[in-house]
Formats: sequence, structure tokens, C-alpha cells
Amino acid sequence: MSDLGNKEIFSKNLKYYMDLYKKERNDICRDLNFKYTTFTDWYNGKKYPRIDKIEMLANYFNIKKSDLIENHEDDVLNKIGAIPISDIDVTNIPLLGTVKAGYDYLAQENIIDYISFKVDGTDKENYYALNVVGDSMTPLFDDGDTVIVHKQDDFENGDNCVVLINGEEATIKKVYKDNTGIELKAVNPYYPPRVFSIEDIKDLPVKIIGVVEKSIRNFKNK
Repeated sequence: MSDLGNKEIFSKNLKYYMDLYKKERNDICRDLNFKYTTFTDWYNGKKYPRIDKIEMLANYFNIKKSDLIENHEDDVLNKIGAIPISDIDVTNIPLLGTVKAGYDYLAQENIIDYISFKVDGTDKENYYALNVVGDSMTPLFDDGDTVIVHKQDDFENGDNCVVLINGEEATIKKVYKDNTGIELKAVNPYYPPRVFSIEDIKDLPVKIIGVVEKSIRNFKNK
């Protein structure tokens, strides 16, 4: 039998993630604009939320909807990205205000805050976060959203990459490469693609400094 609609299972999973991320009911109601009494009914297993509210909560915790609605009590693996619970590391990763070329962009002076995020503990030092500015990647990433980035300079065609161009602020675009150079594409069709030759990449320079792994929707601006 499907677990969909089971109030008790949803309540148990909701409490688990709230405890994991140290969130109180007031925090979530404020951040997602939920009515406190309604959320309390979900929390206590008295009522079951609509699917759009479940999706909002899943995005808020950076998990799948199934993590909230399915019974995982007998699973061998805790289904947070199918990682064994012993290997999960909820850690504080730096939220950067700006990213500039010519120095360590993860230096302390560039960090404006820290956010809690679950990563494989073996690689946690290579993650950082950026706030999205502008609408060039809408509807994938909206203005004000936060993206979680893995620090790396290699990528696959079509990856959402953080790119530094000529020492300016970082930009997030879908990136494609071939033997002539790279192309940066926005998701919003209003913005034309930008193409950089091999010479441009060296001379400007153009640097890939990370690949976006997850995004956190900023519901406060919606």
C-alpha cells in the first residue's frame, strides 16, 4: 500500500528533518509563509498537506518529496540522497558575497554568512554557496535563490557552472565546450549566448570555478 496520504508517516519524517536542520515551527512558517495552526496540524499528524506544500518543504530541506511521504523506518539506507546515515555530514558551508579573480575567493573576507548543508563528509571543504542575482537563469534559478556549488574546473556539457570572466563578478550559466572554445547559455531566452574562443579563455581569462549541484528556492521573494 502507498504511503501517500499517511499523516503519521509524514509527521515523523517532517520532525526528523526539522531536528536534523535545527528548525522550529515558527522558522518554517515564517520562511515559507505557512499558517502556524495549519503547519502544527501537519506536525502533529492531524492533517496531511497538499502536494504543492510538500514540494515547498522538500525544496526547503533540499530533499525529495518521497523523503517526506514514504516510510523509511526499515530501510538499510537513510534516503538522504541514498547516503548511509553514518556518512552524512551536515556542515556549515560559506555563502560568498562576491567572487573575484586574482585571489582566493573562499578567503574569509569574501564570506558573508554560513548555511547548513548536508554533504559527503570526505569533500565538504570544496563546497560553497552563492546568491543568484538577476533573471538570466529563470525559471531554473530565480533572483534571490541560493545555489550550492562544488569547487571544480572541469564540467560536462550542459552543466550549470559558476564562471569568472575577466575578473568580474561570477556568473552562472549553462556551459558547453568543444575544441574551439566554450559557450555560455542563459535559460531565459531574452539573454543571448556568449561564446569565448580558446584565446579568449586564456587572455581574459575565462575560468570555471564550480558546478552547481543544488539550489534553494527563496520563497520569501515569491
